[in-house]
Amino acid sequence: MLFTTKIAGVAPLLLAAASNVYGATTLQVNLNDTASIKTAAKTVAKNLISYYSGNQPGQTIGILPGPPPAGPYYWWEAGAMWGTFIDYWHYTGDDTYNALAKQALVFQADPPQNSFMSPNWTASLGNDDQGFWGLSAMLAAEVNFPLAPGEADWLEMAQAVFNTQAADDRHDDECGGGLRWQIFHSNAGYDYKNTIANACFFNLGARLARYTANSTYSDWAEKTFNWIRDVGYIDKNWNIYDGGHVPHNCTDINKVQWSANAAIVIQGVAIMYNMTEDAEKWGKPLTGLVDRTLEFFFPKGVMVERACELTDRLLCNVDQHSFKGYLLRSLATAALMAPGLVRDPIIKTFKTNIEGVIDSCLADGTCGYRWNVGKYDGDMNNGPAGQEMSALAAFSTYLITEEQAVIKPLVTNSTGGESRGNPNAGEKPATLMSMSELTGKDRAGAGVLTAFVVCSILGTYFFLATGIGERQK
Repeated sequence: MLFTTKIAGVAPLLLAAASNVYGATTLQVNLNDTASIKTAAKTVAKNLISYYSGNQPGQTIGILPGPPPAGPYYWWEAGAMWGTFIDYWHYTGDDTYNALAKQALVFQADPPQNSFMSPNWTASLGNDDQGFWGLSAMLAAEVNFPLAPGEADWLEMAQAVFNTQAADDRHDDECGGGLRWQIFHSNAGYDYKNTIANACFFNLGARLARYTANSTYSDWAEKTFNWIRDVGYIDKNWNIYDGGHVPHNCTDINKVQWSANAAIVIQGVAIMYNMTEDAEKWGKPLTGLVDRTLEFFFPKGVMVERACELTDRLLCNVDQHSFKGYLLRSLATAALMAPGLVRDPIIKTFKTNIEGVIDSCLADGTCGYRWNVGKYDGDMNNGPAGQEMSALAAFSTYLITEEQAVIKPLVTNSTGGESRGNPNAGEKPATLMSMSELTGKDRAGAGVLTAFVVCSILGTYFFLATGIGERQK
């Protein structure tokens, strides 16, 4: 299976000897060679950046072409893409795209508030949209991503996002707490409280707590994770569902499962376990979530976005074409944060999954969406930047399986972190509230993405709304 093309004139013995080297019409990768894996990642990264034109005259810095109808991509996806490039640098050491990523994050943070709430996007802004940019800024702080003196601080950007989402005007008592998908009443989806919005807030709180050692962040994170579980968005078998509607007290749970929701939740739980070493509170959920996620999304060892990537047809939209990469990046973090609990099953899965990824990529780094068909699928109709992002994440994170690869740990302010931050960053609140000041309506959730609002009719999902960032205004 490792050879995806027939190579004329090569003896079977030589083919067997080269069993970890892929064929010429696909991206050539020797999985026993760290340098070869990095070269493959570099090829895919070059392909991915070709979809970005924000550094060209007359274009908007930091975003992919869009939003519709101007182009296929919504604002949030560019935030996720820059996080993918930051991880690419962290794992491979290639700084080719660092300047573009830095320029994009600084510009879209919208100084001086730096809360990623630019007037260009505020009218249609979801908590998840803002959250994805905040998570990329947080990653930049954790990996000491370069930033020139005098420029906005990565940690400050992440704190600004957290503070605006922890503010009173983002929370209410409906469904017992939790963030709404949308920020403003006028936006479609305001009556939906979903996993993605709350997972992003939980994830960001967990990582801020680890970086700063400020218990206010960890209190928020724990409260939010408990809300996601208590409302039923995570069931007893560790399935993670999409959300519910306020008019139904969030009991009409949309049980579609997206890899992006699992990604953001798992990473946050892994961070909390790393910080607390609490086996019951965080270790048990982490192992349960990882085991179920690997079982569900990697049914034969290769990742499938099961809600839309059907055997006979592909229903995934532009947003969803990028989801696989978020799960791989988060699983890699979990393996590094909690190696004794989840590293082995994650490494095993990465080693089977990468074969499908390589099969899907051409020699120039053009990668298909389906990783389980043994070839490039030719899918270019739904925002190919998303599937390139996922392929780049697959190659970058695969380096955690290589013993000779040197991967620096995520830093904190006490272990070499250079971002100093500002606990009062953002438009509001002026200061962080302590948990002792919280009322019921302050129990925040942090969200993970919502791709569709789905209903079940005769056992079949019909997609009624499009997902993170994709909403009809």
